[in-house]
Amino acid sequence: MTMMKAVEIGEPGGPRALKITERPRPEAGEGEILVRVKCAGVNRPDVLQRMGAYPPPAGASDIPGLEISGTVESTGPGATRFAAGDAVCALLPGGGYAEYAVVHETNALPVPGGYAFSEAAAIPETYFTVWHNVFQRGGLKAGEVLLVHGGTSGIGTTAIQLAKAFGAKVITTAGSAEKCAACEKLGADRAVNYREEDFVEAVSEFTDGNGADVILDMVGGDYITRNYEAAALEGRVVQIAFLGGRKAEADFSLLMVKRLVHTGSTLRARPVEFKAGLAHELHEKVWPLLADRKIQPVMDMIYPLAEAWRAHERMEAGNHIGKIVLDIG
Repeated sequence: MTMMKAVEIGEPGGPRALKITERPRPEAGEGEILVRVKCAGVNRPDVLQRMGAYPPPAGASDIPGLEISGTVESTGPGATRFAAGDAVCALLPGGGYAEYAVVHETNALPVPGGYAFSEAAAIPETYFTVWHNVFQRGGLKAGEVLLVHGGTSGIGTTAIQLAKAFGAKVITTAGSAEKCAACEKLGADRAVNYREEDFVEAVSEFTDGNGADVILDMVGGDYITRNYEAAALEGRVVQIAFLGGRKAEADFSLLMVKRLVHTGSTLRARPVEFKAGLAHELHEKVWPLLADRKIQPVMDMIYPLAEAWRAHERMEAGNHIGKIVLDIG
């Protein structure tokens, strides 16, 4: 059997737990394509998996990596959407940090015209996540106000651009003047340095006391009550992570008084069919914007596969603006 290079997690731990290894090359099954991986995106769930806090779903590869770009090497039985040689990017439940990966053809999309593989690998995870959570679960509409925490993360930079592209106003939080400036350059109407300002007060001032219609939160912890305070009547708070802690004391009376919806989701374990629906909507509504460069992934750093540990170090340091990518070769 043909072997390939991949990154595996020896034992849960720090970035150095990521080790280059040799693995058997996977084979495309029913409805799947085998992709010769050119680049792989690095995301917070990869870090959590490395630490032992986010195991892959049943049946998924234990190799980290949720998004890739590359060329179709071969197709499995019943797979007809792509042909060998096609340039694709794809959302995976795991297996991206490797020279080859398999994915169901419905969870792959063509690389937008003119995009480098490094850029294409920075698209799937954040665009699928933001589309589902901000537009489907959060129901963001033109003219509404989105508050997105962590504006310079991969999710944040994507959320700012998509919300603006579809006619919303955007307030975001970030941890430095440099990061706030980066958010405003992407189109944010107001960037709040959370180390120096209270985002609840800033939202109230920006909205003339009305609050934010949708809040995308990856912090949790003591942000939960503050999000309720910052939300508008009939506001929607969408939880996608808990970097500040999974438990908190919250004033839930605000849910009743403001008629709020607090929802959340994870994407990795959702079935292929669900992700296929997201891919279809993205191809129809977002891919034309990407092709015209009206929106595009914000690139931070690119590391070789053998230095995946450095990519994780950078993500954990929190100094990145946009997406971190691995160059598989």
